[in-house]
Amino acid sequence: MQKEISNLSRIRFSDCDPIGHLNNVKYLEYMLNAREDHVESGYGFTYEEYTRKTGCTWITIQNEIAYLKEVRYNARVQISSKTIEVGDRVSKVEILMKSEDGQTIHSILWMTVIYFNMKTRKSDSHPEDTKRLFEKFLVDLDEKDFKSRVAYFRKQNKKAKSA
Repeated sequence: MQKEISNLSRIRFSDCDPIGHLNNVKYLEYMLNAREDHVESGYGFTYEEYTRKTGCTWITIQNEIAYLKEVRYNARVQISSKTIEVGDRVSKVEILMKSEDGQTIHSILWMTVIYFNMKTRKSDSHPEDTKRLFEKFLVDLDEKDFKSRVAYFRKQNKKAKSA
């Protein structure tokens, strides 16, 4: 079973600023769209199907993002995601935007989500079967906080550049 799922995307001209760099807010769009694809291909469901079946969904309550290296128009990037925390109500996902060869990390996003019941309009506990599914994909990171994780990737990018 693959715990980190990835796909390739091409950066579009309309998503870039006047000097040809990907606009900061567009990083989020590319990363969130990729995560949606990853959930379907890796976890076997779409958010729409899950919500229709259970009446529940996940609501983002916090995003932490770091931009490590600019991405230019027409670049092909690899976007990967993995579950890094699963709780009764709250979970956390890491999404990376990398160069096509995976050697350079362009951006890192930690997205914290809460399980939300659409009928009661309140947070709810994950059902046991859903929690078990996400726990199968759980990745334990050496770096336990966002700042340390960003520092790790900055170091990795410097090593890759000097190699």
